[in-house]
Amino acid sequence: MEQAGADALELNFYAVPTDDDRGAEDIEQGLLTIVTAVKAQVKIPVAVKLSPFFTNLTHFARRLERHGADGLVLFNRFYQPDIDLDAGEVVPQVQLSTSTALRLPLRWMALLHGRLGISLAATSGVHRGVDALKLLMAGADVTMLCSALLRYGIDHLRTVERDLTAWMEQHEFESVEQLKGRLSQRHSPDPAAFERAQYIRAVGAFHA
Repeated sequence: MEQAGADALELNFYAVPTDDDRGAEDIEQGLLTIVTAVKAQVKIPVAVKLSPFFTNLTHFARRLERHGADGLVLFNRFYQPDIDLDAGEVVPQVQLSTSTALRLPLRWMALLHGRLGISLAATSGVHRGVDALKLLMAGADVTMLCSALLRYGIDHLRTVERDLTAWMEQHEFESVEQLKGRLSQRHSPDPAAFERAQYIRAVGAFHA
């Protein structure tokens, strides 16, 4: 890929561990070994796309950085199988994301911003300009779209960019760098908003 002209690589760690003899440390070390091996062979930047299912994601993110990862992509959204009762078999099912899926990468982007010296990209739930803006405010360097383009077509990129630019002009932001990370945990007036303490407030404010 590097020789073909790629500017960077993404390692997509899409695996569902099912070996009950392997613990978390063993699994994480296996992923770190892959990163180290790839980095030893290429000169271009290497990003790692992760699932959110780690015992301590902040700790593992730091380990990935130390093993040479140049960036992280949050998160892999696994397509879960379904069961066809009439056919009596397990069937694949693709469900496109909605903006609601934004919440998970939003939280972790805000938590990781400022803790690492590598690039952070966000994926899952980016459908509108405001979705991209929220992730940038949380600390993302990059936002990615997939489901939105499958649903609306490639021209939807223009709509997202137009809406993002309009919001920035309305709020007098001259560049993405000005707004990036402004609402991360590091800069938030309410750091607990991204932790479990916020759960009590959220439940208390719910109205059916």
